[in-house]
Amino acid sequence: MTQTSATQRGSEQAGDKNAIRLFQVNVPEEDLTELRRRINATTWPEREPVTDGSQGVQLATMQKLAQYWGTEYDWRRCEAQLKALPHFITEIDGLDIHFIHVRSKHENALPLIVTHGWPGSIIEQLKIIDPLTNPTAHGASASDAFHLVIPSMPGYGFSGKPTTTGWGPERIARANVALMKRLGYTKFVAQGGDWGALIVDLMGLQAPPELLGIHTNMAGAVPPEIDKAAFTGAPAPPELSAEERHSYDRLSFFYAKGLAYALEMGTALKRCTGSQIHLWAWPHGYSTMIN
Repeated sequence: MTQTSATQRGSEQAGDKNAIRLFQVNVPEEDLTELRRRINATTWPEREPVTDGSQGVQLATMQKLAQYWGTEYDWRRCEAQLKALPHFITEIDGLDIHFIHVRSKHENALPLIVTHGWPGSIIEQLKIIDPLTNPTAHGASASDAFHLVIPSMPGYGFSGKPTTTGWGPERIARANVALMKRLGYTKFVAQGGDWGALIVDLMGLQAPPELLGIHTNMAGAVPPEIDKAAFTGAPAPPELSAEERHSYDRLSFFYAKGLAYALEMGTALKRCTGSQIHLWAWPHGYSTMIN
């Protein structure tokens, strides 16, 4: 998504860095035109000499993908969905943080902050907004209602881009708490997946008194010593149960066959930033944390 300016930005920002400012989503047409031009200008390699995916993603698949994003995808439809929601921006720890804030009509609703993943955005969460804020319209009861806060992580979407190092998951976790307190919520819960899962885990670890609990859909369930063994390709430890051995085998397979892209990106990131790259592994996936 394209970074745009917030309404009321000038005077409010100058007068109060803690101000919560209205934000308007408005992507210029020239940005969309340039994106499509770049996609359609792709220089394609020759077709692979096999009829399956054994040599990687097939040329026809990539061309079909480029055709969709270059000529078929309707950003304005997505933009209209975004514009129908209340957007805000506020400065936290020196950085502008964008967020959607939808309050339920049920006043006793539980405040909930939802953090997206990498390389995702708030668009991932659009489908959950109405069921969570308006549960009675979806066959649930008023006691199931939430007031929703959905931030764009630093450097993502409409949030500001850090100009210095240090915006790791611990700092984002603290920023999430600061945001909820700034909105006036004295008690709330947090949810996240992928990179957002690391953030809510750390929110729980930091244990601010306002945080009632967390929910993650990507729990870190592999003990460090087991993860290290799987990463090195060692045989499964003999004390594992049959179910644990199956998970270990899948994790070992992922490290051996499915991790090359992450290692390549991690190497590039480390070379460019001098940062340390840590892998957090699960039986069926992983995420990276950059220090």
